[in-house]
Amino acid sequence: MLANVPPLAQAAVLFVARTLCRHYELPCPSSEAVLAATGASRSRAYELTVALATLLATLVRPAGRPASSPLPLPAEPPASGLTREVLRYVMQHPGCAHRHDKRQWYSDDFRHRILALRQQHQQLPLETLAALVDVPEGTLKPWLSPPATITPPAAESVSRDPATPLAPDATPSQIETVLAAWKSWHGTFVDFLDHVRHHLRVTMGRQLISYILDTARVRLRKKRPGRSPDELALRGAFETFFPGAQWVGDGKLVRVRLGPQTFTFNLELEVDTHTGAFVGMSVRDTEDSDAVVESFNDGVATTGAAPLAQLLDNKPSNHAPEVDEVLAPHGTLRIRATTERPQNKAHVEGAFGLFSQEVPPITLDTSQHGRGLAKALLVLVAMTWARAVNHRPRADRGARSRAALYADKPTEEQIAAARRALEERCRKQELARATLAARERPEVRALLDAHFDRLCLPDPERHVRLAIGRYPLDAIVDGIAVFDAKRQAGTLPDGADARYLLGIVRNVAAELEGKVLATRLLALRLEARDQALSALTATRAAVCQPQRGGFEVVADCIDHALRTDRYLDRIFWLDTLTDQIRRRALDAEHRDRLYFAAAGRINTTFRVSPHERQDALRHLAHGAVPLN
Repeated sequence: MLANVPPLAQAAVLFVARTLCRHYELPCPSSEAVLAATGASRSRAYELTVALATLLATLVRPAGRPASSPLPLPAEPPASGLTREVLRYVMQHPGCAHRHDKRQWYSDDFRHRILALRQQHQQLPLETLAALVDVPEGTLKPWLSPPATITPPAAESVSRDPATPLAPDATPSQIETVLAAWKSWHGTFVDFLDHVRHHLRVTMGRQLISYILDTARVRLRKKRPGRSPDELALRGAFETFFPGAQWVGDGKLVRVRLGPQTFTFNLELEVDTHTGAFVGMSVRDTEDSDAVVESFNDGVATTGAAPLAQLLDNKPSNHAPEVDEVLAPHGTLRIRATTERPQNKAHVEGAFGLFSQEVPPITLDTSQHGRGLAKALLVLVAMTWARAVNHRPRADRGARSRAALYADKPTEEQIAAARRALEERCRKQELARATLAARERPEVRALLDAHFDRLCLPDPERHVRLAIGRYPLDAIVDGIAVFDAKRQAGTLPDGADARYLLGIVRNVAAELEGKVLATRLLALRLEARDQALSALTATRAAVCQPQRGGFEVVADCIDHALRTDRYLDRIFWLDTLTDQIRRRALDAEHRDRLYFAAAGRINTTFRVSPHERQDALRHLAHGAVPLN
């Protein structure tokens, strides 16, 4: 008898039995084993399981005479229509979900819709919901947060002069076809191109379609940021004195291929700033303080004398106590390279560029002696290259070589003047450092010390911590959070140290200052009843009506904030969002639910860049949970 039961029904019966077995703590098969044995599909089996569990309660009649009127039909299980609802949404929004080979793509609105369904069916297990909506459970988990109702984006109206063609190579009917299709499109631009060419039979290129949409102002192309100012403008800004007055040291990773193996070493180089001569070098496994010491001692052995000053970048290893122990007996001043001034190390950076051009790839067709042979080979090649370049005439220095230039002896007056200038430079650096230390706030100092120890960030002279301490506490806390998140996610760049954290804090502080300025501008313009903001205030009044639910208002505020390209408008809606969370939160638990609902919706809005999503999350945290 049971053999005639369809596999789908068999799977539903076994799933109901699994629930009872779990309740009574009895052994039961896994869901994968049930599906494998019956051959049923997961989504239909789960849907039928809910219907069967509802029907079981009606099979046993109570004692006594049956009711005169027929029993009412059981209500449709709340989860049985999930699959149909998702299918209906996909049919109404073409392109919102599709598969590429083994990967699937979803639009922001589709993700928001799934989050809304999860909010409505929180009693369903996650694996059941994933099967019913046909989204992999691993994809669904990062989306989850208590969401709100989603408002589909309104189609933008296009106003233009019909006498002015949008594109010179397209007919009016083709242009109208593209614009009409884009209004109802919810997928990516690349898939829209395929849709236009294949389904609509409009044979246009990518540039032409993009030009049409951009001219109609329905899809604006984002321009790439411009290049930084030409480095030629910074040349000649480095002060030099005479040969041997100042050396510059830095390291470079060099790879040596030895048979099937590849080894990586650090080549530390010392370059004289006046002549450009390569005076010392070191080859070690890593760039550390021992590399600095070794290259400096090699330079002293090569030239016969130590320089008046040694310029090093701000890596903590370059300013360790063991470096000072070697420089101090020679009376050599240790000077930090000025940040964001690339000409500080132009001599050694140029030398490494020349090294890459002069020396071919270091490859040996042998595997004997391993790493030791590779290191010895690198030392030999680097030494040969440096000595050959040192004796090559330079056209920009009167056909004199670096070695000839270094042989020039300075006068006593030149030495004294250079020493005074270098000592004054060091004095100014120390004075600036002392000023920063005096201004350092105790709570910021304790916070940075604790997190530097936790993150194992070397900063022997507290140079980086003093630089970070200049910024507001909000920027410091956010910067540490971003750095720690990148570290845990494994997205920190190789070699990222305390200076990378300083860069994050600097950027966050600049963004916070911009937000404060934008917020103040908004307030002043609202006070002045700026007509340009009348539409915003009217929309805000409609969105924030008291009778609307908190999650619904949160969703609309985020959608308005992340759909606009205007910075002031985005700040306006993010401020409205945080204000509504504070106003509508009944208690701390309700506030947290609203906060995480907003955070989940921001994180699943991929139409904006990750940087813009992180910026919105920081604004949300500052406004909803301020530090003071």
